[in-house]
Amino acid sequence: MKYTYCLLILIFPLNLALAQQKELKPVSLELDYFYGSIMEHNPDIAHLITGHPTGFILAYNRKTYGWNEWEARYNYPDWGFTVAYQDLKNPFLGENISAYGHFTWYFMERNLSIRVAQGIAYASNPYDPETNFQNNAYGSRFLSSTFLKVNYVKENIYKGLGFQAGFGVIHYSNANFKAPNNSTNTLYFNAGLSYQFNSIDFPGYIPLGSWASSHYAERIKYNAVFRTGVNEADVNGLGQFPFYTASFFADKRINYKSTFQVGVDFFFSTFLETLIDYRSVAYPGEGLTGDEDYRRIGVFIGHELRFNKVAFVSQLGKYVYWPYEFENNIYNRLGVKRYFLNDKMFGVITVKAHWAKAEAVEFGIGVRI
Repeated sequence: MKYTYCLLILIFPLNLALAQQKELKPVSLELDYFYGSIMEHNPDIAHLITGHPTGFILAYNRKTYGWNEWEARYNYPDWGFTVAYQDLKNPFLGENISAYGHFTWYFMERNLSIRVAQGIAYASNPYDPETNFQNNAYGSRFLSSTFLKVNYVKENIYKGLGFQAGFGVIHYSNANFKAPNNSTNTLYFNAGLSYQFNSIDFPGYIPLGSWASSHYAERIKYNAVFRTGVNEADVNGLGQFPFYTASFFADKRINYKSTFQVGVDFFFSTFLETLIDYRSVAYPGEGLTGDEDYRRIGVFIGHELRFNKVAFVSQLGKYVYWPYEFENNIYNRLGVKRYFLNDKMFGVITVKAHWAKAEAVEFGIGVRI
């Protein structure tokens, strides 16, 4: 019997240690009310700004505490999911319901938070040539949506309850998936409550180890990416057409967070064929023959901000072959990339734009060697 007791005494601390090594997954909920104004970023939507939009934002947060290395390197951010409802206070715009994935970063001893979210919205009253031609902001029922939220935060003030207040911007656009697409941007002010589950058992923050960020530096790698999707010119009724983009670039990872890029894009945007033909007939004064080449070539520089296997992508490019002067000759990309197979393959979703004017949502797959 005494040997049994000795065995139990040895096993119990081992089980306790193993239990302590299991990753915990603390979560919280937030509910905000917001009130704002649609910004007149384009005079074409002035007739749609007739009231002050209101709505609610409900967020589910996974709280991090340093179990994974990236969490400590970014000061223990939150990640999670958000759903939002917005009444745009205009009969032609209607109401939007949206769902997002989000990241939240903390500053000033975790009293200041900045949240960025990307998702999809459902518009209750999109453009219709017969019943709602006034809505030139949303050409489709499903929209891409982005929001930025900056808050003063006090978490777990009493038994898990806390509050937050601040401001933000909600953007709705279909990225020229279907015309019209003048989009809206709502500047809002928000206030709300939060609740942290099992707050009394929230684990202590695990400090970052001594492993230097520069140890993640890599040699120059070479990438090939194929992107595709569907988009439409700004002229209503010209139709939707597929596009194809082939990109080749070199990248250099310099530390855990940052990778720099330089490369070339080959654009095959077939909607431009129809647009060129249309404008050559409708606007003869522009001097178009209708035979202009719709293809474009651009060179770009870029940056990736890494979060473990996920990266935020930003690129700035210039066309070096631009026979038809669509928009301007500077373009940019913003999006999200996910690496697979030891970083040798990746999937990517980006929005290509000319400054604030979106051209397309691109879905791509690539290889990195």
